[in-house]
Amino acid sequence: VSLPAVAAARALAALDRAGVATGPVLATRDRWALLVAPYSLPRLGELLYAKDHVPGSLRFHGEGGYLLLPPSAMDAGRVRWERPPAETPGGPALPEIGAVLDALVDTLNETGVNATDL
Repeated sequence: VSLPAVAAARALAALDRAGVATGPVLATRDRWALLVAPYSLPRLGELLYAKDHVPGSLRFHGEGGYLLLPPSAMDAGRVRWERPPAETPGGPALPEIGAVLDALVDTLNETGVNATDL
């Protein structure tokens, strides 16, 4: 799940204050991507349907898509780890989409960042 960098930093702080564990976070100058456990489109649809407004600046990356990993370079600069993967047996723990979605949507709505701003 990716969103503009300024809103993402605020959303991560809100998740930390709420005690919600996050997984690895990729970052470029303009956007951050929070890695979450795989989710189905029907499940995502249910979660989004329950929201009054979902800003267009929130993007979902699903099956068949990809994200660049550090230290890849792109137009928005180098990709880096804002939060690197934890070195745990079996790989990093990834939160469920539902655990982070509320904070992401709420932060985007509070900051007023929408698709036309990008």
